[in-house]
Amino acid sequence: MIMFFSETNFETEAIESWKEWIESATRKEGFETDKINYIFCSDDQLLQINIEYLQHDYYTDVIGFQYSKGNKLSGDIYISIDRVRENATENLVSFEKELARVMIHGILHFMNYKDKNEAEVQQMRQAEDKHLACLDENY
Repeated sequence: MIMFFSETNFETEAIESWKEWIESATRKEGFETDKINYIFCSDDQLLQINIEYLQHDYYTDVIGFQYSKGNKLSGDIYISIDRVRENATENLVSFEKELARVMIHGILHFMNYKDKNEAEVQQMRQAEDKHLACLDENY
């Protein structure tokens, strides 16, 4: 089950499409979704989470807390809508495209993708692009 919550003034009509896309991406990677919560919040809220739980004093676009067992993915994925808007502008992509990238990035971490060194970042980007291409096919 995939659920979406907003702790900011963010709303979207694409929720059902996103659920199908995320579940499909998860299956393609050999996993299944158990309980995934996406929580959309502000920069300040995500900064506080970053400081309190990860001891990182900087803004970020996504933080995930994983509770998965085996190949059944569970967890909470916090996304800063402020940061997604800024990243979209900087990267010259639509807000929706950048939001989808951050959403799949969070779930890929639950599937053991990492991004701590250049090789891992490249592998993460390839996986993001592969799954984003599937989303683009449906729009």
